[in-house]
This record gives sequence, C-alpha cells and structure tokens, in this order.
Amino acid sequence: MATSFATIASAAPRYQQSRSFPLPPVAHHLKAVSNELSALPGRETAFNLQTPIDRLLVGKSRREYLTGDSVFSQGDQANAIFYIQSGKVKLTVVSMSGKEAVIAHLPASSFFGEASLAGQQLRISSAYAIEPSSIMRIEKSVMQGLLHRDLEFAEQFLAHLLSRNIRMESDLVDHLFNSSEKRLARLLMLMANFGQESKPIPVIAKISQETLSEMIGTTRSRVSFFLNRFRDLGYIDYSSTGMVINSSLVNVVLHD
Repeated sequence: MATSFATIASAAPRYQQSRSFPLPPVAHHLKAVSNELSALPGRETAFNLQTPIDRLLVGKSRREYLTGDSVFSQGDQANAIFYIQSGKVKLTVVSMSGKEAVIAHLPASSFFGEASLAGQQLRISSAYAIEPSSIMRIEKSVMQGLLHRDLEFAEQFLAHLLSRNIRMESDLVDHLFNSSEKRLARLLMLMANFGQESKPIPVIAKISQETLSEMIGTTRSRVSFFLNRFRDLGYIDYSSTGMVINSSLVNVVLHD
C-alpha cells in the first residue's frame, strides 16, 4: 500500500469538525493481504497461501457457515487454526459485565485463531460468520508441522499475520484518539480499498448501520446521522447494490 489517503483527496469542500489526534500515516501497513501474495524478490510468480493447505491429507476439515453461525466461542479450547476460503468473519470479546466489543472483521483469505500456535489454551474471543462463509479448520499440530516443513509458507504466513496486526494497531489508535465521525469515514475508505495497492471498489456491499456502529464503537443513531451528513455533502451515495464511496470522503479523515 504505497499510496496514502492524502494522495486521493479531491477538491470537495471541507467542513468544520472538532480537532482530533492524527492517525499514523496510512501507507503500506494497512494493506489487506490477499490469498495470493506478491512474489518475493527473485520469484516470478505470486505465492498462494491455500496451496500448501490443500496438499494436507489429514488434520483439516471444511465447513459451510450461514450468517450468524458461531465458528468458536470465548472460552473454548484453542486447538486449531481457521482459514476463510470465502465469506467474512467477525471476532468479538465479551466482558464480565456482558458488554460485547468487536475486535475485527476478517475478509476471505484470512487466518484466525492463530494464537493457539503461541500456547493459548482457551479462546479469548468469539468468531461468527457475518455472511455465508466457507471456512477451513486446521488442527494445531498439523499447522505447526506445515510451518516447520515449508519455509516459504511460514514466511508468507508470518507476513500475513504481521500485516493484520499492524492494521489492528492502527484501528486501536483510531478508536483511542479520533472522533466517531472520523472513525466511520476511515472505515468506509478502507472497505472501499482507497489508499491501498489493490484497485478501489467504490461500491461496497450492503452493510447494516448496526454493524458499522459495532465496528467503530458508537451507537447506530450516530452512524445514521454521520451517513446522512456524508450523503448531503456528496461524499457517499446509495445504489441498488450497496454504498457508493467517493474519494472526497478522505476530507473527513484528514481534517483536524
């Protein structure tokens, strides 16, 4: 992700907003790592993370999940790694008082549950499918064996996890220091791939205001208010297939 949000700002009018803490440069560390990773120096072709998994003869299984189905729950035994072949997954944590917080929304070609490789005995979060999903389950010992045998896979798997970790750190800074309005604008820009190496997809699939509010840590009514404001300013629009994101929405992200 060599391009930052600053490079796509348009001439659309800015509006006044309370001063907020600026995020670290968006740059390459917010890149979503895809199933096919770019070729390493000296390599001619991209590396597909799923190919080594497909070659496994034992210790793996695939399951289809409907929207809302649980993949695993907080407190379950951490004895496997999961790979999203298609669909999306939400990771959440519930406090002792019953309050739920969303940790991440993971797209297809993402791994999750990898903390078991570092000795985690019990799941500290829950995972749910947020759309129909096909998910591969790989036993912990089988994954460890694959990582030891296949150095190239291990290298790319590590790059995948580091990229996601950096993204989550940036999300945390966003939640700690920026207004909910700026957090929403940044989330929509990321969902539309603006500022990333992959080509922008200005129309993002339909997503509920409740889901957006969970992702940025605010109420549904506030999300509704901000979306209406963004639409009035010409930053977003709606179509039959989803939400249309204009690159001028970056003005909200960059404005202090």
